[in-house]
Amino acid sequence: MADYQNTPVEDPSASTQMFRAFVDDPQPQPATAVSGGSRTGMITLGVIVALVVVIGVVYLAIK
Repeated sequence: MADYQNTPVEDPSASTQMFRAFVDDPQPQPATAVSGGSRTGMITLGVIVALVVVIGVVYLAIK
């Protein structure tokens, strides 16, 4: 049988303090390495690839 009488009592303020420390800790901002022009190019390339895949699926479905 398990002994449940010796469980440690948790301090509810401890979790609140840890949460506040996490929220108050300044997070480093990620560097934006992708410029606006290359982002537009990547989106355009993704749309073209998606269209090619959809056309290929439709072609195989009709065939």
